[in-house]
Amino acid sequence: MKVVLIRHTRVDVPKGTCYGWSDVPVAETFVQEAAVTKAKLQRYPAFDAVYSSPLSRAHRLATFCGYPNAIIDNRLKEINMGDWEMQLYDDIEKKDPAIHAWFDDYMHLAATNGESFPMVYRRVSCFLEELRGKPYERVAVFAHGGVLICAGIFGGLFTEEHAFEHLVDYGGIEEIDI
Repeated sequence: MKVVLIRHTRVDVPKGTCYGWSDVPVAETFVQEAAVTKAKLQRYPAFDAVYSSPLSRAHRLATFCGYPNAIIDNRLKEINMGDWEMQLYDDIEKKDPAIHAWFDDYMHLAATNGESFPMVYRRVSCFLEELRGKPYERVAVFAHGGVLICAGIFGGLFTEEHAFEHLVDYGGIEEIDI
């Protein structure tokens, strides 16, 4: 099965904001960015199913691209950054010394009261394993950078050690075969 994963467009939060699970608005450039993504998607044959994160930045892009009835799945949310959500990283450093350990080992440690990367990987891989059992040939998934990284590892595009070197740009597309 071919799975086409689409990352949401840019968001309207101050640079350096930790926003993971927060439902933040899209940037003013949404229409222009979404039009580019929609044009890229037109090269694909029809999808048998379309899924989306429930967060509006992903679902809004799915709707713009012609999939207003995308199947919402909570497992497609971005990483939960817990107590750090909607704070500037510089401010978190002043309040929570745990962030220093996280900076050193973000692939294994969780944000305070949040998720670790292995936790996100488990929920995304659970989604993909379930998807693998469905009778589809082509599926689109509108989601987030962290979800695309997990899917890329799951699909064998890259290893965990090099995962963040392959972060897809906003509005970008990643393909895996499962």
